[in-house]
Amino acid sequence: MHRILGTNQELADLVSKALKYSSKPSIIDLCSGSGGAMIEVARVLKEDYQIQNLTLTLTDLYPNKELANNINQDTRGGISYISTSIDATNIPSDLLGVRTMVCSFHHMKPGTARTILKNAKDMKQPICIYEISDNSFPILLWWIALPLNFLMALLITPFVRSLTWKQILFTYLIPLVPIFFAWDGAVSNARTYTLKDLDILLKGLDEEEDYKWEKGKITGRAKKIFLLGAPVKN
Repeated sequence: MHRILGTNQELADLVSKALKYSSKPSIIDLCSGSGGAMIEVARVLKEDYQIQNLTLTLTDLYPNKELANNINQDTRGGISYISTSIDATNIPSDLLGVRTMVCSFHHMKPGTARTILKNAKDMKQPICIYEISDNSFPILLWWIALPLNFLMALLITPFVRSLTWKQILFTYLIPLVPIFFAWDGAVSNARTYTLKDLDILLKGLDEEEDYKWEKGKITGRAKKIFLLGAPVKN
């Protein structure tokens, strides 16, 4: 989906801006799950933005240990996955760099979401929040997305790499994957924080001059929302 929607380049643009305010060329991806977009984004940053010494650290409260093991076996690409639990509201002080949350911020309740933002500000670390939705679709009509998302899962599955027999079985013969995909996509849209919601979350965090925030929408193949936070250089 990230490749289809062109989000890798958009994320690279946002993260490259945030990296200018980082003490080191490092990305700390939060709520990484099964990897998401950031592995490809790191490649784009290295090749197209010439950030050759960039490192990417994937983290999660419930890390995918199988993926972590596979990634950590290859140390050549500057990518690692911490196999122990990392809480996005309380990042260890030795994990320095741009914090990223890709299509995961909407999973956080308001109190948790605000704490994540406050922790980045207090630790003076840049943060990039990115969501593939702007929650502008009327909530009473959100169910219309269900059949569209179901069909999308059927269409994009052949392009998945690597494609396993289990994916084929549970997509086309027993269509559990399209059902879960459709439900997750529709509900995620309804839960996405709007720009006004972000204003509420940032209230009191945007009053000091040592840290700045930028938010906005990105239009293209889909509507997206972003929030950038960064310490102000003296």
